[in-house]
Amino acid sequence: MKITEIRTIRVDEFQNLCYVQIKTDEGVTGLGETFFAAQAVESWIHENAAPILLGKHPLDIEKNWHDLLSFVGGKSTGAESRGRSALDIAAWDILGKVTGLPVYRLLGGKSRDGVPVYNTCAGYHYTQKVSKSGHPSDDKGCGRSGVYEDYDAFMNRADELALSLLEEGYSGMKIWPFDAFCDKTGGHSISAEDLKKGCEPFEKIRRAVGDRIDIMVELHCRWDLPTAKKIARALEPYRPFWYEDPILPYNVDALAAFARSTRVPTAASETVGSMYSYRDLCKANAADILIFDPTWTGGLTEAKKISAIAEAHELPITTHDCVGPLSYVVDTHISTWAPNAFVQETTRAFYHGWYGDLLTNLPPLKGGRVYALEGPGLGTELRPEVEKRPDATVRVSRL
Repeated sequence: MKITEIRTIRVDEFQNLCYVQIKTDEGVTGLGETFFAAQAVESWIHENAAPILLGKHPLDIEKNWHDLLSFVGGKSTGAESRGRSALDIAAWDILGKVTGLPVYRLLGGKSRDGVPVYNTCAGYHYTQKVSKSGHPSDDKGCGRSGVYEDYDAFMNRADELALSLLEEGYSGMKIWPFDAFCDKTGGHSISAEDLKKGCEPFEKIRRAVGDRIDIMVELHCRWDLPTAKKIARALEPYRPFWYEDPILPYNVDALAAFARSTRVPTAASETVGSMYSYRDLCKANAADILIFDPTWTGGLTEAKKISAIAEAHELPITTHDCVGPLSYVVDTHISTWAPNAFVQETTRAFYHGWYGDLLTNLPPLKGGRVYALEGPGLGTELRPEVEKRPDATVRVSRL
């Protein structure tokens, strides 16, 4: 078996998504996906990766992964790392189809039957565009709407939102009300008035549901160390489940200082790439929970290594959603297998909104748990009509 064709597919409506298909001379096709910098990823795949992979055996996954590593920054989550991630995921999809096994079986089987989920409280269009500040936007530009406008809900009706999530079985909710105040000072201070406003959703949640739901605090790396500590102290009475990315994670000593300053666990960080970054976080005791995105940091091959590093340091992992539907499929295979996975991020507005427009199957989500797909490989395919859309861009490299 050898790789004879590599295809990329992008659609303008979802401008951050890039799909890749690896085709073989035996008629087996693997599917991969990554998110952000989609055009740059597409270019890297065809200009750099395709010349290396075409003609190679697709199931030499580790060797191919290392061959591509020579063209990727060691701790990067940039376009090269995202492209390599998508290609690696497509190779694992091929392996599953050849063996007739789902990916979680290839990784080592089930550690749990169904993974508890928490909801990232984004609206339908969050991440569809990037704002001028460089952060995800919740612009309502494509006309899609529905009952899960959770970004607006956590900003204005957090109590009602918490009740809704409990009714659907979610164990937790992630919110980021402090982002609204960051631009005033560039993240270098926060006023007493804004600090009080940022705490209001937490007050509403605890008043409405008590401790029946976990509250994950997302800070998006937007604050300096003293201000992040100030926010953390203000939130401690509301018993957050974790503080995620309170500061940029690249200075592990500073992040470790934050972690020591609070009794609430520190979670980090899908923004860093490769097992080397996660090794550094563990060595510095800078995080209590490791979060990674397999479609950014090296695919399933790297996910295995990051999970093992975390396990060796007695740390739990959880994978990043709030990107694309195939990423969510990959996440659930990892969370089903990894012994130190404990909860799965889910964005219900995406899952019940546009995810189904792109893939043939999504992981079953019921009773507060998500279940990995049971079909061969990843268990899903890109809908055939996607590449026929008028806003689709398809690029092909052939042997």
